[in-house]
Amino acid sequence: MQLKYTGKTKDVYALEDGNYLLKFKDDVTGVDGVFDPGANTVGLTMEGAGQAGLRLTKYFFEILKEKGIPTHYIDANIEEATMTVKPAEMFGKGLEVICRYRAVGSFLRRYGLYAQEGQHLDAFVEVTLKDDGRQDPPISEDALDMLGILSKDEYKVLKALTQQIGNVVKEELGKKAIELYDIKFEFGRVGKDKQIVLIDEISGGNMRAYKDGEYIEPLELEKALLQF
Repeated sequence: MQLKYTGKTKDVYALEDGNYLLKFKDDVTGVDGVFDPGANTVGLTMEGAGQAGLRLTKYFFEILKEKGIPTHYIDANIEEATMTVKPAEMFGKGLEVICRYRAVGSFLRRYGLYAQEGQHLDAFVEVTLKDDGRQDPPISEDALDMLGILSKDEYKVLKALTQQIGNVVKEELGKKAIELYDIKFEFGRVGKDKQIVLIDEISGGNMRAYKDGEYIEPLELEKALLQF
């Protein structure tokens, strides 16, 4: 294995067969010791977060596979906190795509003049650039196209996949009487035909979820869903 990239919450290794291995860490994003899925810094370390995040990621990726929704997932080893994935090409230097069902977090900070806290949103899709130095700025469909990051046709696919996958996660949480407020995804192009697929992870560290109006921490969310 060859280390290709050291990330905030996982490391990426190249395998001899051309696939990649993701090693999940116990670090989660946040600010001043408080978890925030939208933050671009590591805020705290939570013991067991890596394995728990992978366990939930495997759970959701396998549901998506059953539904025929494309991802880069091949398999996972929970004990070692690793996931084997297909190689994927990023959009530019990386995009994050958020699907929002409630007005919280950065959405509320930006649009608080018009939005009420906790206001219902209709699977609102927001794309931001992965750019720590510029605080991950939001970017529009037109700008993505003009800057050569993502064509307008690709944007339509990206948006549709985001809402489709977001609704799958929302439905699964709903079975446990848990409400999804927002979730962050990453996508990439895979194979010769450059198919747009979900990459990275689907874990408690990438979403905000509430039960009876109370926020659920990532580890607690994973325990509640998978009952481990």
